[in-house]
This record gives sequence, structure tokens and C-alpha cells, in this order.
Amino acid sequence: MAEQPILVTGSTGKSGRRVVDQLRAKGLPVRAAARGGEHPFDWNDRATWDSALEGASAVYLVQLDGTKLVRPFVERAVAHGVRRVVLASGRGIDNPNYAKDSTGMLDGLVDSEAAVRESGLEWTISRPGWFAQNFSEGFFADSIRAGELRLPAGDGAASFVDAEDIAAVVVAALTEDRHSGQIYELSGPRAVALTEAVATISEATGREIRYVPLSVEAYIAELVQLGLPPADAEAFADVIEPLRKGTDEYVSDGVQRALGRPPRTFAEFAKATAAAGGWPS
Repeated sequence: MAEQPILVTGSTGKSGRRVVDQLRAKGLPVRAAARGGEHPFDWNDRATWDSALEGASAVYLVQLDGTKLVRPFVERAVAHGVRRVVLASGRGIDNPNYAKDSTGMLDGLVDSEAAVRESGLEWTISRPGWFAQNFSEGFFADSIRAGELRLPAGDGAASFVDAEDIAAVVVAALTEDRHSGQIYELSGPRAVALTEAVATISEATGREIRYVPLSVEAYIAELVQLGLPPADAEAFADVIEPLRKGTDEYVSDGVQRALGRPPRTFAEFAKATAAAGGWPS
């Protein structure tokens, strides 16, 4: 009889793609699910849920921001006989002063965490902070390639975590028994200021890259000038607030607890990404 697959939702995203790769490197069967992935899956189309869950032994849940769809999905997972679930959540969820919640994401995260804890399944929650990969394939990537990162972050810093480490923790939780009931807050080994992060990438790529701190008002005005609606521009500014306020500077022990090793440094991330051609000129 074929071995039961592990379902990975969000399989084309920063963490999901790496979870799929690491599971397959271990020779494990994976069902890579996403709207544009190998297995069609859409959080907003419940008709796709059952085929994704059928026969799965464990699930990595990358939730749809601002929704409360994890609870009904987990109920469906229980009905399908899934035994284990790992939820991608967010760092700072227990801190009401972490950031402005102008998009209503917090309620969804809180409900999702409660849903998996109350499900009766073996559960683990991953709470990563700012991804190091935001500089290479996310929020800041285009600016880094252009040579200038302009943000309303002042001299703020964050303990950026490498998505490879996030995926390694998720894979351990999906495949090992000892992680049941654990909440892993994930960060890098120390806080890195944006000036240092940009300088580190400059050194790794051999290209000059600048960080330009802006006021919140100037940042919003620039985005509006580029064509974003004012409300969306303000929401982007809110996303940067934890960097500006330093609320994501603190270091968590989740990678060490889950994997028995320290997390990768930002310099290691930058060097590996540059070597892999992650910042083409």
C-alpha cells in the first residue's frame, strides 16, 4: 500500500516551497497544494479541500491572511483522518503592541491557533518573525536589486530568520513525534539593523546598495505617487512599524529547541543567496 502523503498548503510560497523540497529530500511523499501548484488548492474554493486532504497523514497549513478558514479546514482534516497538523502563524501574536492591525489579520491568526489546539490532532505552531528572504524574493527584493531600499524604518532592526530554518522546523514537526503541543517562535541568532542588512548584501553581491530611511508620510506619498491607493500605502507603512519600533528585535529559541542547533545568521543567508544567483544584476 502506498505511503500516506504529507499535504503542504501554500506550496509555492517562501516557506511552503522549502518544506516540499526538504520533505522530498528525505524521500517522503508530498502533496504540494496551491492555486498554481502541482495539486490545485484554493482557500476560497472549498470544493478543492477534500481532494487535497484525502489520504493525507499530516498537513502544513499556510493560512490565508485576514480570514478564519483554518477552523473549518481543520474540522475537514479531522474527518479525513489526518493525524498531525503544523500551522504557520505569526510572531508577536501575544503582544497587542506589536504592530497596527489595520488589515484585521490578528483575529484570523488567533482563531487559527485556537482551532488547531482544540482539534484533537497532534499539533505544532510555527511563529516566524521577519523572513530574511524578504530581501531576496519578497517585500524588499525589487528595491535591493535596484540598489536602494527606501523605508520608514529609521534605525530599527529585526532578528531576521532564514526561511530554510523555518522549513526545517516545520519538517521536523511534521515527521517527528516530540514536537506535538509545541509553539516555536522562530528568529535568527541576533537582531540586524537595516543598514547592516543592506551592507551585508552589498558585500555578498559586490554591488553598492543603500538604505534610505524615510518618514512615514514621505513613504506613503511615494507609494501613492507610484499608483497605490492611499489606504494600501498606509497599510504597507503599518507593516514596517515593528521594524521602526524595534518590536521584532528580540531573539527566540524556537530553532534551537526544535532542531538542536542555532539558526543561520543573516550573513550566511546573504552569502548563500548571492552564490545561488538570488540577486541578479
